[in-house]
Amino acid sequence: MPGFAGEKTLMRIFISEADRHKGRPLYLVLVEMLRENGFAGSTVLRGVAGFGAHSVMHTDQLLRLSTELPLVIEVIDEEEKIQKIIPDFDDLMQGGMITLEKARVILYRP
Repeated sequence: MPGFAGEKTLMRIFISEADRHKGRPLYLVLVEMLRENGFAGSTVLRGVAGFGAHSVMHTDQLLRLSTELPLVIEVIDEEEKIQKIIPDFDDLMQGGMITLEKARVILYRP
């Protein structure tokens, strides 16, 4: 994607690996939507421990193996493009959080 360097927006979507949409893992649904809408790329990160709004701890410790570990989907693109897709994500997410922040892309090579 030539010319992608410069000021962009970083969107982070915080969900659980247990979150589903019509029986499918929500993170896959969201990443597929990003790809279909022409975003530059996305990454899904799996956390080893965390808690959310209900303060319930989820961890990958052997004795307390959780199937609800935290996931973070990161996306960097133009702010206008991100703002346009957020309402679609809101309709799919039962819980979670979306954050935005400025990011400066200094290198992007396909």
